[in-house]
Amino acid sequence: MTTFILVPGAFTGDHVWDETAAGLAAEGAEAHAVTLTGLGGSEGLGRNGGSAAPGTDLETHIADVVRLIDSVGTADGRDIVLVGHDYGMHPVLGAADRRAGRIARIVCLDTGLPRNGVPALAAVPAQGVREELRTRAGQDTPVGDEVLPAPDSGEDWQRWGSTAGVPEEALDRLTRLAAPQPLGTLLQPLRLTGAASAVPTTGVLCTANGASIEMVQTVVGLGDPALQALVDQRVSFFELPTGHWPMLSCPGELVTVLLRAVAGEGRRLTPATGERPAHLRPFLLDLPDIPRERSGNVDLYLPPEGEGPYPAVVFVHGGPVPAAARPTPRDWPTLTGYGRLAALRGVVGVTLDHRLHEITDHARAAEDVAAAVDLVRADPRVDRDRVALWFFSGGGLLAADWLGAPPGWLRCVAASYPILAPLPNWGLGGSRFRPVSAVRGAGELPVVLVRAGLEMPEIAVTVAEFLAAADECGAAVEVIDVPEGHHGFETVDPTDASRDSVRRTMSSVLSHLTS
Repeated sequence: MTTFILVPGAFTGDHVWDETAAGLAAEGAEAHAVTLTGLGGSEGLGRNGGSAAPGTDLETHIADVVRLIDSVGTADGRDIVLVGHDYGMHPVLGAADRRAGRIARIVCLDTGLPRNGVPALAAVPAQGVREELRTRAGQDTPVGDEVLPAPDSGEDWQRWGSTAGVPEEALDRLTRLAAPQPLGTLLQPLRLTGAASAVPTTGVLCTANGASIEMVQTVVGLGDPALQALVDQRVSFFELPTGHWPMLSCPGELVTVLLRAVAGEGRRLTPATGERPAHLRPFLLDLPDIPRERSGNVDLYLPPEGEGPYPAVVFVHGGPVPAAARPTPRDWPTLTGYGRLAALRGVVGVTLDHRLHEITDHARAAEDVAAAVDLVRADPRVDRDRVALWFFSGGGLLAADWLGAPPGWLRCVAASYPILAPLPNWGLGGSRFRPVSAVRGAGELPVVLVRAGLEMPEIAVTVAEFLAAADECGAAVEVIDVPEGHHGFETVDPTDASRDSVRRTMSSVLSHLTS
């Protein structure tokens, strides 16, 4: 028999698992939902009850899970599967580390795999909350029994993950039973010995919350050493087309996925082989080499003929890209290819490395882009009044500053397979990095948008939202479709259609620079 131990996330109790536990029991499994200390768990507790016991921290919650593991009998060869949602993954992994020999599988439900020495605070999606608590953690005064107030509305829950698919009555109950989260549980670092590293693990990604297997594969391909464990064949993945609370939005489908995970099913990531990763494959156009000038984090590709000053196109790479990734983005074939193509077409191609290494780094990256633009416009070989900005992938959010208040010298903004609204699990909902909102200030600024027909659904949604907003405000947006193109098609889909789209987009951008 399989025994599932279901651990809830921040602010929530065992009640969130009611339908999932019942579904597992109906399939012949045993299910125990954990009530973590101080987080209530019944209709009698919630917002006005379940206050944190003195000194409640992460170790307290790890002990809660360990006690439940120890209470489960060892007879009948039963397998114990730990399921952690959201914050719940931290006590799950801590307990698995202490009872590794008892655990048959760990399931991460729409959450990342915590790391040794890192507090749960690092996984809090609401950036404002995270920054406030980081400041609090840096103070000398002890946290004591302080708590983080629970969300008090459906809109407030959105800061912690997409509520897509959750029925209104279930969301009301979630709010009614929510309990304040003891600060010590978020600020205390997780301590692991590595004992559970060999336990098979399954990740269940909720696509409406901004996660997908394809996206994880892409990030792993960038070479972050901390993520290489995900290509282990003991690690499997499933997707659910719902928001962050599948136990409330689609409990039946969640039960099916959990049972399939126990059976060893699920998709595996593709490990690195001798073949170059997708982003390091050759650019789809065969172009002659163009010497580049490097100044700090900025490279200039100058036209080989004619006399300046020349117009300039600044190419802004996507992200987040791990800080340790080598080569850095400006040396990736896509960026060097576009830089050379621009120079061959008679304008200065500009590439740069910016500091979008984490989801929290957009402000720093925006500073880097602005500084690069200032550097380029100050160069006497550049026509400072004829500049275009061209954004790629996750760098699309950085276009918001320029769309919202375009300066007179900015002749065009282009975006290739961009993310144009923060994904729900990024915690950027209230930030300035929202091109879907900023486009209302674009006025007559030409915008050229390259849309990949085979785009990841979670990114395609943001493009559709942007185009709807642009249509509503009458923004001047030209769409260039690549029907059979994937995200990053310049190195993934070297087809005639892809090559034609690159040439057409460059021609469109240059037409706005030279008119």
